Amino acid sequence: MCHDAGVDISARTDYAVRAMLILAAAQSDGSGPVSVETLAQRQDLPRKFLEAIAADLRTAGLVTSTRGARGGYALARPASGTSLGDVFRAVDGPLAEVRGLRPHETAYDGVAEHLPTVWVAVRAALREVLDRTTLADVLRGDLPEHVRRLADEPDAWLNR
Repeated sequence: MCHDAGVDISARTDYAVRAMLILAAAQSDGSGPVSVETLAQRQDLPRKFLEAIAADLRTAGLVTSTRGARGGYALARPASGTSLGDVFRAVDGPLAEVRGLRPHETAYDGVAEHLPTVWVAVRAALREVLDRTTLADVLRGDLPEHVRRLADEPDAWLNR
């Protein structure tokens, strides 16, 4: 039995956040659109996979695309107005699901009747970190106090 499964941050989400940070840096320094090839090279990401991710980010309204030799992708809004939660949802859907249901849609009888409250709290905790941390925060390394406090917990970096 595997006991190390938990909240899974997919490769798709990891790559999307890393690409968005490159776009945030480009926005900050005014360098203009960034090609998928450049995004892939700067973080050693698979280009074909990144093309599909960029399309999802564009569909979600998080990036804009420009065609042509100097084209590429750019953030659709300021990095300070784009949360990590926005990126997660754009490429992987809801932050938390229980057997394909949203936490508030679950219902149980008997000994598990209060479990939906726990699932909702798990989703709220994810929101607390991901929706209140922006690309600009990560880019600057100036993470919100509640994120730093959680990461500074003595066992935060330990597997269990």
